[in-house]
Amino acid sequence: MSRIAQVIVLAPNADAAMEPLTRPDDSRSWRGRFEPLGLFVGGWVIEFDRMRPRSGLLRHLESLAWPQPESVQVLMHDEDDDCFGLWMMRDGTLTEVPLPGHRRLHPPAPATDEYPPDPGVLWLTETAVPAGFSTERQDRRPAW
Repeated sequence: MSRIAQVIVLAPNADAAMEPLTRPDDSRSWRGRFEPLGLFVGGWVIEFDRMRPRSGLLRHLESLAWPQPESVQVLMHDEDDDCFGLWMMRDGTLTEVPLPGHRRLHPPAPATDEYPPDPGVLWLTETAVPAGFSTERQDRRPAW
């Protein structure tokens, strides 16, 4: 399924942790490589054009030896999101941080595992919930 998404990782002093992710590696569950942003704080970006090649990205990022895990910020924007979502480390897990005025909506889970899990959409709370979506997580497989 085609669905463009951008991911930005901001992490101070994390050049050594992120360096392997700037090279292609077919052994990873996700495909692609991060590009350095050239920020003084340490930033990297990757863009995905399909959902399946990004599966496992968050678990991989969680496994890295971050020098300051409490400062790691992962910003993700799926093409249907109203804004970037924010994930930060909490007890060793990248967890989505609720953003004021927004909520994550989810479509129903597919009938089979043939299709990758859908991350849902980050939606303004002041707009109506689109048909077929809910605030309850309906596909238990991790989307990232």
